[in-house]
Amino acid sequence: MTTQQVMHPQRPVGIVGYGSYVPMYRLPNLEVSRVWHGRGRGPIKEKAVAGPDEDTATIAIEAARNAMARAGIAPERLRAVWVGSESPPYAVKPTSTLVAEALGATPYLLAADLEFACKAGTEALQAAMGLVGSGMADYALAIGADTAQGRPGDELEYTAASGGTAFVVGPASEALAVCLGSVSYVTDTPDFWRRAYQHYPSHGGRFTGEPAYFHHIESAARALMEGLNLQPQDFAYAVFHQPNVKFPERMGEILGFKPEQVRPGIVSNVIGNTYAGGAITGFSAVLDLVKPGERVLVVSFGSGAGSDATAWEITPAIAARRDRAPRLADYIARRVEIDYALYARYRHKILQH
Repeated sequence: MTTQQVMHPQRPVGIVGYGSYVPMYRLPNLEVSRVWHGRGRGPIKEKAVAGPDEDTATIAIEAARNAMARAGIAPERLRAVWVGSESPPYAVKPTSTLVAEALGATPYLLAADLEFACKAGTEALQAAMGLVGSGMADYALAIGADTAQGRPGDELEYTAASGGTAFVVGPASEALAVCLGSVSYVTDTPDFWRRAYQHYPSHGGRFTGEPAYFHHIESAARALMEGLNLQPQDFAYAVFHQPNVKFPERMGEILGFKPEQVRPGIVSNVIGNTYAGGAITGFSAVLDLVKPGERVLVVSFGSGAGSDATAWEITPAIAARRDRAPRLADYIARRVEIDYALYARYRHKILQH
């Protein structure tokens, strides 16, 4: 492996502000099992569910406000707002303009919605780093947000959750986490899909693990670490996309990370998989506890399929910015348990004609 696969911006960039948002409603795993005869029971305790007045746009806005609060910059200084999602509220109308307007960042900026299943959030992050790294902008906002999607009775009902995370990308001199490099690895692997006019997505069952999830994450992660001449022991934490608890844990073993380095934690086994916000929401949880000087490896996965691997070094600036906005654990603690009937109503699984 050579260093050619590792991407570096022309000028150093990093994250100057981060923020997450998780809805307060929780659907317990046991409640799904009760309704569907105990199928698919696993280690996930519960998942976050968007309320009747919430969607991807509102989730993205709340996460973005937290990120902007930590960044401490005026909204009009943003030159791009990019939202990655696979559950936008409109089929034809960008979510990004709604977010930009709500933040007060319009009208002079780029705005676009991005798609790539669960790696749409890191795709937005890559684009933001490229824009700021080229010198065309000083600040750009990248967001990954989704609401739960899953056919009634499907395995996704246990894990497909709602939530999102946002990052303000800016110059490395102002960053709380500096990007050391990134690698993207993609192939045409049909492990998860939803055709037009279909209400629920389909997936390839175990096929979604190998050759989809494990092959792409391993390939991207190894290429990045080899290109940067870094080993697993050089990182304090590793965050992999979290469709469940077992996948990231096994991925850590394959790559040589110790169990304590891998952080599925509260993100996957308490609030479920937040799709486009999956890996970056895990990264947000790590940023709430990591120390200056430590490194973090973040690798997303999106069905279809691909992975974005990024390596970060934490700066002393993080200490002063953490308390400018709620931490992810604050949203986890704020919970209201609901039953399956209310979940079905909130997520429009009961279709009215």
